[in-house]
Amino acid sequence: IAEKLEISKRTVDNHISNILTKTATGNRVALFRWALQSGKVCIDEVNCCVLPEYTAPETEA
Repeated sequence: IAEKLEISKRTVDNHISNILTKTATGNRVALFRWALQSGKVCIDEVNCCVLPEYTAPETEA
């Protein structure tokens, strides 16, 4: 991940640690299970979540 994003491994580790804390998961496997169960990711068309389309906020004239 670090090499692909051209950032340090420590930065990646910090981000992963923060994500694990915020999702109350203890490791990457539990995080992946959480992401599947909450519809954040999909691994095939059968188990795929439909993401809502982005709608830009209206601006006041």
